[in-house]
Amino acid sequence: MLTQLNTPAHQLRFASLFDPGRGIAIPCDASGEVRMDELSERLRNAYLGARALVGREYAHPVVETRH
Repeated sequence: MLTQLNTPAHQLRFASLFDPGRGIAIPCDASGEVRMDELSERLRNAYLGARALVGREYAHPVVETRH
């Protein structure tokens, strides 16, 4: 599971198409690769759901630097 010491410096952000400012952010590496085995069950389910709803509920994901 991700801890503060090994939390990636980047996130994959799925912005909501219908609610500006909202979306889902998933830890990833600089190229956008997500380590699913390191995600909590809740975060893994959110990631898989967002991927399935790209174009319907969420925009295509963008890699961002975490704040």
